[in-house]
Amino acid sequence: MNGRLPLDEQIVALRSALSRNEVLLEVLARTAALRLPGWYVTAGCLFQTVWNVVTGRPPTSGIRDYDVFYFDDSDLSWEAEDRVITAARSAFAGLPAEVEVRNEARVHLWYEQKFGVACPPYVSSEAAIDSFAATTCCLGVRLEPDGRWRVYAPHGLSDVFNLVLRPNPVLAPRSVYETKVARWREQWPELTVLPWPAPDGVTDRAAVRSYGQRKGEAR
Repeated sequence: MNGRLPLDEQIVALRSALSRNEVLLEVLARTAALRLPGWYVTAGCLFQTVWNVVTGRPPTSGIRDYDVFYFDDSDLSWEAEDRVITAARSAFAGLPAEVEVRNEARVHLWYEQKFGVACPPYVSSEAAIDSFAATTCCLGVRLEPDGRWRVYAPHGLSDVFNLVLRPNPVLAPRSVYETKVARWREQWPELTVLPWPAPDGVTDRAAVRSYGQRKGEAR
């Protein structure tokens, strides 16, 4: 499995897997042309492409949308972000996929109303990626001006290749993690899902057994 390769070889394997998704390659190229500050293509479209390649599915199978983060704290108005979204809508016209572009400098202005917990202001797109509900999701890729791929993976890539979902309880509530897990396991039943940590920090063994049983049944 690629998850057991040295990290530098995992990055090569990651690019090889992601390059199988032609829609993703087009999103990367078109986003680069927008010249957004601190941008990354991130989240599901990346790790789900890898899951598809690892499990022998078509590269775009089950991918609902393509997320683009950028970071611009020079103007936190909705109007400024909306101008970028409008420009992006034109840039991505004709693609057989939905592309969602968001300014991560503004997330703290709406996050609590949507998810019920406060979000401190992010200082970068990387900080926003750090706060995904699962560490496996903490992955971003962008094209540099010289054509190199910049990969941001603060928790490494082993879990991505090994189809392991590991909770990341730094911001998103447990309900967000479990809702996403339930949806993803319908599409990728091969996933190994680790449970949300118990409040006292002790592993919830009942949850581990439950997830393990469902994983075994799916196989």
